[in-house]
Amino acid sequence: MTRKEKADLVLDRLRDRIPRAETELDFGSEFQLLVAVILSAQCTDARVNEVTPALFEAYPTARAMAEAEAEDLFPFIRSVTYPNNKAKALAKTARMLVEDYGGEVPREHKELVKLAGVGRKTANVVVQVAFDEPAIAVDTHVFRVANRIGLVNDKPTPLAVEKGLRRVLPRETWGEAHHLLILHGRYTCEARAPKCDRCPLAEPAASGEPVCDYFERLQKLPGPVEGLDAKKGRYWSKTSGRYFDEPATRTDRYGVEQLCEPSTGSMNLFETRTGRTTKRVKDYRVG
Repeated sequence: MTRKEKADLVLDRLRDRIPRAETELDFGSEFQLLVAVILSAQCTDARVNEVTPALFEAYPTARAMAEAEAEDLFPFIRSVTYPNNKAKALAKTARMLVEDYGGEVPREHKELVKLAGVGRKTANVVVQVAFDEPAIAVDTHVFRVANRIGLVNDKPTPLAVEKGLRRVLPRETWGEAHHLLILHGRYTCEARAPKCDRCPLAEPAASGEPVCDYFERLQKLPGPVEGLDAKKGRYWSKTSGRYFDEPATRTDRYGVEQLCEPSTGSMNLFETRTGRTTKRVKDYRVG
């Protein structure tokens, strides 16, 4: 299965699970969307939706917000992440919109990134959601999910993931794919505890090939070993049969730092208390 074929299959399965692939941010205009996306940086959409009703009631347009100072905006957004910086960015952006764009949100990506608090991801969201232009915004969810599934090949940065997705996804699906991957990451392929038991991508393709690389690697982890004696040491090496307390570390071929037996370098270790393997699968969590 080629990467493009995998991408088509992934989108088909996610469409069945997520019939409404759209942003969860609440907004009533292009300007309000821009504000909400700026506030959502390193913050949940749910928290942003808690603060924006009062903010938008007080400052519904760019012209209204342009009259405010950062300290006027801060009380409305104090519960989001980095409220001081975001209040300054919103005040500056509102003034820039009024002075340079007639109070309107520009449609062009190159103009959006000139605004305070607007980077590549934010601009991609705005052009896609507000203006229905093809774009793929890569947040922590999209970064994690695209790498885990194998839609991209172990890409280390959001920009590299975006470029990789643009290569394998049809242009007309970019916006939809962005929302599908975000929602899949938010509710199923979570950062710390992915719900693989209810994931639509855990089932192999009709050809028998795995759809999700991450799930396939999880299945290949060694099963628990019974009958280990925790009194003899915290770890047991299946390679040497030895018990010991202080492991060393090695980096595996996926770039994951694994525990290993100091004397042999073997990574085939098990915790004696639980019998579980110490091996970890790269999960692409950010932060």
